Amino acid sequence: MIAPEPPPPEGDLSADAGAKLAEGTQPATDERIIEALRTVYDPEIPVNIYDLGLIYDIDRKPDGDVRIVMTLTAPACPVAGEMPGDVAETVAAVDGVGKVHVELTWEPPWTPERMSDEAKIALDMF
Repeated sequence: MIAPEPPPPEGDLSADAGAKLAEGTQPATDERIIEALRTVYDPEIPVNIYDLGLIYDIDRKPDGDVRIVMTLTAPACPVAGEMPGDVAETVAAVDGVGKVHVELTWEPPWTPERMSDEAKIALDMF
C-alpha cells in the first residue's frame, strides 16, 4: 500500500489572478465575492467551497484587491494544485475586484463542523 503524500508546506500552493482596478472603479462588496465563491465546487463533493467551510478568510482591500485563505477537505486532495487557481480566476471575474491572491493552508485542519447548515442538509449530515 502506498502512503498518501504529506501536504505541501504552507505557502507552496497559491495563485494570483486579475489586475489593478482603474481609478474610480467601485470595489465589489463582500456579498458579491461570496456569491462568486459559491459557484466553485469541490469536484468530489456536491457542495460549494464557501458553504463547505473551505474559505478561512476573505480580506477585501479598499482598492478592490482581494486576499483569500482557504483549505481543502484533506491534505492529499487531488485538486490541491488546481483549486487555488480556480478560486482566484472566479473571484477576479467579479466586477469591482482587482488583483486576487489565494493561499492554501492546512492550519487549522478542515473539519465538518465548518460547514454551513445548508451544506450539512445537502450532505445529509444532521
